Amino acid sequence: MPKRVDHGERRRQIADALLRTAAARGLHATGMREVAAEAGVSLRLVQYYFGTKEQLLLAGMQHLAAQFGERAMTRIRRIKETGGQASPRDVIAAILAEALPADDERRTFAVLNAAYFALALTDPALAIAPLAKNTKAVIDVVAAQLRAAQAAGDTPAHLDPDAEALSLLAMSAGLANSVLAALSSAEQAQAVIDYHLNRLFPVSRPALRRGRVFPTTWSRLGSFTSVRLGTARFQYCPAGRHWALVRPVNDSSLTGGDRQLIDRD
Repeated sequence: MPKRVDHGERRRQIADALLRTAAARGLHATGMREVAAEAGVSLRLVQYYFGTKEQLLLAGMQHLAAQFGERAMTRIRRIKETGGQASPRDVIAAILAEALPADDERRTFAVLNAAYFALALTDPALAIAPLAKNTKAVIDVVAAQLRAAQAAGDTPAHLDPDAEALSLLAMSAGLANSVLAALSSAEQAQAVIDYHLNRLFPVSRPALRRGRVFPTTWSRLGSFTSVRLGTARFQYCPAGRHWALVRPVNDSSLTGGDRQLIDRD
């Protein structure tokens, strides 16, 4: 009997070869002949599945997006395996971390993503619409997670989820380019991401989930927004950008107006 061919797998094999070749040579220098050699198949087979170079490049773009999604989901599954359900913050953090070129695999994604974007802007045959669609899909996922967090009381209700999601993805792209150009380190970029996540999720930071609180004295409490989590009540100080757990403090060194700060780390 003739061997059955898995056409989907064959297309993925060729798309993988395209991405490997493009990462090493650049998209402009990657032709169907080079991809065929990398995939270990004939040029005619590449042409059979992808007709033209432009169709091959578009397939590679979709394959790159699929790989990104799979790696982000792997991060989320690891969280579920170790700590139960992944929170909206966990999901968003996984997406942003996966776009950060902090290792070889993620660096390759960032380089190819930037190359596709630049090529789509200058090559009429390679429409930018699929790239924009992929980005919009990620923005929609982030916005949905922010809405879920608002419903749970973990994200301030006055924030605009769509605007915040767009801001996060734009920031993520800028940070990736900054790391690629050695303008900042991956650690610095991650610190910026954490800073913005702490702003969006002020009462669901890891330190709060661990129950770490530290006493401090405030001379002025400022204007607060109150949040209740179970039997605990928190108040937010916009000026200091921190949350306070309001409860009695058994410490003779503190005055009656003292409160306890939630650790920001």
